[in-house]
Amino acid sequence: MLHRIRIAVAMLAGALLLTGSVQGADLAAGLKQGVPDLKSAGPLAFGPEGILFVGDTQGAAIFAIDTGDRSPSAAAGPLNVKGIDGQIASLLGTTEKDIRLNSLAVNPASGNAYLSVSRGKGPQAMPAIMKVDREGKVGEFALKDVKFAKAELPNPATGTKRQESITHLAYLDGKVYVSGLSNEEFSSRFRAIPFPFADVAPGTGVEIFHGSHGKLETNSPIRTFAPYEINGESFILAAYTCTPLVKIPVSKLQPGERVKGTTIAELGSRNRPLDMIVYKKDGKDYILMANNSRGLMKITTDNIDKVEPITAHVNDKAGLTYETIAGVKGIEHLDRFDKDNALVLMRNENGLSLQTLALP
Repeated sequence: MLHRIRIAVAMLAGALLLTGSVQGADLAAGLKQGVPDLKSAGPLAFGPEGILFVGDTQGAAIFAIDTGDRSPSAAAGPLNVKGIDGQIASLLGTTEKDIRLNSLAVNPASGNAYLSVSRGKGPQAMPAIMKVDREGKVGEFALKDVKFAKAELPNPATGTKRQESITHLAYLDGKVYVSGLSNEEFSSRFRAIPFPFADVAPGTGVEIFHGSHGKLETNSPIRTFAPYEINGESFILAAYTCTPLVKIPVSKLQPGERVKGTTIAELGSRNRPLDMIVYKKDGKDYILMANNSRGLMKITTDNIDKVEPITAHVNDKAGLTYETIAGVKGIEHLDRFDKDNALVLMRNENGLSLQTLALP
């Protein structure tokens, strides 16, 4: 009897393993082999099985690229790559002044980091994706002969706003979430695109109350966001310039509809958020936000479900509170590295470095 039970357990485990493999294979099954026609490389995010999502702002499209990078690295410990901009420039045959590092994403399947890069200036800049392994080796991830899929966004922003047609990406529960501006009445849009890609439905128009400006706004783009669960319900925590922090129920993100986000914090004017993650420390959840003028913010989530919505003009700060992490300056991008660390792209007088930072 015990022998039969062991056999049954082994068969069940094998079936579950096979199911997981099939699901992973299914995600890449709809991808085609070839050369992605990226016009630019902007925001990055990872899905399961090493699939990298790339926001092409100039082309107003999202690309899903199978990196084939699925094996956990044997290397461990911190990562510190000094002068990474110089290394990337050299690999691309140019100088540091001629490149721009647009986004950073860590592949949870392997622990390797990926960077999106522009070589050159303006709309004619050439896109590139760089890979940094756990040992600090920098190399180009060639955008040829790869498996990929493309989702084109309807009614993207045009003209001078085209660069903000895609501002941030995240993958959650089988969908790619995309923030940015459109060419519609409610120009601030949030899209939930099922993956594998099919037709892209119209996004959801987003309205918020901007405390620093003292008014409702529908054309201010979300700069960065993070999925977060509050009392068992899925939300998007979204940050705007100047700097409202807003919660938006995922259930309200319906195609062609409009949603009003709840402003739960004003983090100070003259400030542009760059990247944010949510993490747990000593049994509590925190938001870690990099921005361009007020240092690295550690924002509490205490009472996030009960905080009074901001609906009137705010002179400086209100709602959820934060502390500025002392001695940490110049962060341009960040992502979650592991349970105890973030990975940051940090600028100082010697250029850019890619390094791990203990979660505060």
